[in-house]
Amino acid sequence: MFTGIIEEVGKVVKIEQRSENRRITIEAATTPKQLRVGDSVAVSGVCLTALDIKPSTFCADLAPETWARTSLSRLREGACVNLELPMKADGRFGGHIVQGHVDGVGKLIELERIADSENWWLHIEIPSEIAKYTVFKGSIAIEGISLTVAKLERDRSEFVCNVAIIPHTVEMTNLGSLKPGDPLNLEADLIAKYVEKMMKGEPGQSSITVEELVRQGF
Repeated sequence: MFTGIIEEVGKVVKIEQRSENRRITIEAATTPKQLRVGDSVAVSGVCLTALDIKPSTFCADLAPETWARTSLSRLREGACVNLELPMKADGRFGGHIVQGHVDGVGKLIELERIADSENWWLHIEIPSEIAKYTVFKGSIAIEGISLTVAKLERDRSEFVCNVAIIPHTVEMTNLGSLKPGDPLNLEADLIAKYVEKMMKGEPGQSSITVEELVRQGF
């Protein structure tokens, strides 16, 4: 499990086709030193398995499904990726529950500097299957970054999610390297998905009601 607090930005230095899979090699200053073969690592929000670890690089294999269903398909040599190691059992919970299981891919509309401010607006187009879990001041993982929704708008058939970004987030993630139109990995709030499943449960399988969820603070 991850929390969406990015620890380091790595750089893709190699992409190889290996039979049906692709192997990516990522260069980073700190992350490889903390990995062992078989460890999980979140790469721009995608939980991958670390392989062939060296002092400054590690590799990960991407199955065709991962390549097709995540923003990793846009990767080229030199691309920046967000890196996060799994949360330790005794660690601080800095962001929100992030599994590294991408629910869908959004599209960057613009990273816009706010007038007379050091902060930014991140505008992204998100698919309807993610929009239904997206609420004002709720959490969403974008490229593995735990962010807070400032506004969700609908423009005809499209949903636009707006997030306020502080300078530190731009500096410590790959957001500044992205361009309008780039795909972005999205992971919806896990709790929202569990609540939806409970509410859709067959009669007799769950005693959960809207009143009980409100009482529990949801």
